[in-house]
Amino acid sequence: MPGEGPRFDLAAPAHSYLWWYVDGVSDCGRYAVVIIAFVGSVFSPYYAWSGREDPENHVAINVALYSVNGNRWAMTERGRAALERGHAEFRVGPSSFAWKGGELIIDFDETGPPFPPVQYLPMRLKGRIVLRPHGIMDKVFDIDDLGGHRWWPIAPSADIEVTIEKGDVPSWKGHGYFDSNWGIEPVEECFERWEWARGVDKDGKPVMLYDALCLSGERKLLALRGNKTGRLEEWSPPKRQKLKRGFWGVDRYVHSDENAAPKLVRPLEDSPFYTRSLVETRLQGEQLHMMHESFSGPRLASRLVKLMLPVRMPRRSQWRG
Repeated sequence: MPGEGPRFDLAAPAHSYLWWYVDGVSDCGRYAVVIIAFVGSVFSPYYAWSGREDPENHVAINVALYSVNGNRWAMTERGRAALERGHAEFRVGPSSFAWKGGELIIDFDETGPPFPPVQYLPMRLKGRIVLRPHGIMDKVFDIDDLGGHRWWPIAPSADIEVTIEKGDVPSWKGHGYFDSNWGIEPVEECFERWEWARGVDKDGKPVMLYDALCLSGERKLLALRGNKTGRLEEWSPPKRQKLKRGFWGVDRYVHSDENAAPKLVRPLEDSPFYTRSLVETRLQGEQLHMMHESFSGPRLASRLVKLMLPVRMPRRSQWRG
């Protein structure tokens, strides 16, 4: 729990999920990274088809490297034979998260599928990420109406150093972020949609928005920002405004001051149920650049979407390196 590090050994009962999410954007704005460690791979069709009885048999460390010259990604799911996890370490096959001396060290060595026109053959993605938090937050938030889905913004502000050994992307430094989510049921059985965004203000303090609509009709809106003591405080955000819809028709919204239209700066991921983007918005009079995502529960629940996912998300039942 909070105050003890990321807790990679949290229990994962049947039907549940856990994930630890890290992102970063380079100081120059040309590069970004997202890497996510999963137990009970929440978006996995294999986990859904299995009946979700054994979350630890559906694990992954997903890697996405973003560049103005093209994106590279690897989203290989593996079984429990590839999993090792304890209080401060999490390993799936050749990739790992480790909490050491107040820093998060991520080593990844994954193979991404062909992705024309950037790559026409499988590409190896290998490197190290070092995340140095500016502080560790001690509060966990419910993001649904019944407390079955929870969000912990572990380190909403951090320095990040990305070293790329293989992946056709240069190494870089910038600003990073680290959080964790967990839940007792599939996200598509609880949420109609959610919008999430995070960034930093002109003083380097974190600003976060989580706007979730449950299938029950209940809305959970969290607006958080860092204060002078390094803690998070809630505030009242302006109304959300619509951004350009994704290629697959997923709606995108972000909160922005009245008479200040937000801007979609760069799409990063665009799928039938999910988008990830860099956006620009104005909050309380300040222009902010934010990492942003939109999620659609009914889209993920679609049988057709689940049949499409293995194209991007292969599974190895046994770990062979």
